[in-house]
Amino acid sequence: MTTDTRHAPQTRRRIDGTQLHPYIPLTDDDRLAMLKLIGAASTDALFEDVPAAYRNPDLRLPDPLSELELLDEMAELARRNAVAGEYACFLGAGAYRRFRPSLVDALVNRGEFLTSYTPYQPEVSQGTLQTIFEFQSIVCELTGMDVANAGMYDGASALAEACLMACAVTGRARIAISDRVHPNWLAVVRGYARGRGIEVDVQPHGAFALTAEHACLAVAQPDFYGRVSPGAAAWGDAAHATGALFVVAADPVSLALYRPPSAYGADIVVGEGQSLGVPLSFGGPYVGLFACRDAYIRQMPGRIVGATRDIEGRTGYVLTLQTREQHIRRERATSNICTSTQLVALAATIYVQALGPRGLRRVAELCYEKAHYLAGRIDALPGYHVERGEPFFHEFAVTTPKPPEEINRALLQRRIIGGLDVSDYARHRMLLCVTETNTRAEIDALVEALADA
Repeated sequence: MTTDTRHAPQTRRRIDGTQLHPYIPLTDDDRLAMLKLIGAASTDALFEDVPAAYRNPDLRLPDPLSELELLDEMAELARRNAVAGEYACFLGAGAYRRFRPSLVDALVNRGEFLTSYTPYQPEVSQGTLQTIFEFQSIVCELTGMDVANAGMYDGASALAEACLMACAVTGRARIAISDRVHPNWLAVVRGYARGRGIEVDVQPHGAFALTAEHACLAVAQPDFYGRVSPGAAAWGDAAHATGALFVVAADPVSLALYRPPSAYGADIVVGEGQSLGVPLSFGGPYVGLFACRDAYIRQMPGRIVGATRDIEGRTGYVLTLQTREQHIRRERATSNICTSTQLVALAATIYVQALGPRGLRRVAELCYEKAHYLAGRIDALPGYHVERGEPFFHEFAVTTPKPPEEINRALLQRRIIGGLDVSDYARHRMLLCVTETNTRAEIDALVEALADA
């Protein structure tokens, strides 16, 4: 009987024939050569700037546990979290508790989906490619745009990529962005832009001052505070008048109720797909939505799946317009995103397909109706004031009689997760969110708790 050694670790040897360990790349001689090159006499000399007491500290580790004991300890630690689902949750600000039909997990956890990865070989990846195509089609229907890609890492990176794409399309190196964009998303845009030498101008919402240097105007609809601005079409016209693109970051669930961004002049539309049946998961993984007008398709980052027919007339799916990413020189790439969160995109696809157009619209209506019911009840509480200067979808800001941090501590005692403390932007201000999962009993309990707080 012979042994197949094709995948065994290969023994490496130096030029002089001495053997190297297959799993340890550096020998003592290798380390000495590296230290000599940087001018350090020894490893200790290399780290002499680190105080001796901190170089090799004693690790005070607990005694080892059996698997059963470890599981019990981890479960006890997990119980310290206030988890949406076990608590009534009114926290949003970019990540939302949603009802997820059982069908979603039943399908995405199937082995053929759960273990599939990058579809480089279309002839053996037709199922994965078809699910991506369906995802793209859903994004186009929601946004009203011509073409969508296979998904981005998340909504924040999608917005950053949209701004860079606008710079590539226009040949300009300046971005105008609304100060009502989610602050975390804004930080990501700045991070992406910094590496490209692109200037980011954060401008007062609605009072935009665009010049011929700006590649785009980026806004959020609804914005970070949940407000839906009726004047978006005028902003698109203002951007186009200076030769800039109009970028809109939209809540996909709200698009089942409101006009799509294509109706008010958007050139690129992005969004966070977590709202479409993806669990909160302590912050990820999520999936970013990205769509644009057909004229800009060759500058779009990420993958695009197209439908075609083979020589026998059967429908087939292929990766198209692939002169991008790691397939070409990095310095000439449209974007360096090298994969897509396809399993999460599949979950979003199944969610939308399971609900259908009427179901998704009903979810949006429930969010709107319940949020406005809560806002009306809070407005009647002494010391509280709901900000109603503009329409809102399912989030709204509330001025509170005391610091929101104190109120939220009181709410947790009643098993209620309160809103986001946004007092950094205005004194005693809380951002509350309502989704279809919040019952009337939960909403009334929140109002009672706010009154007592």
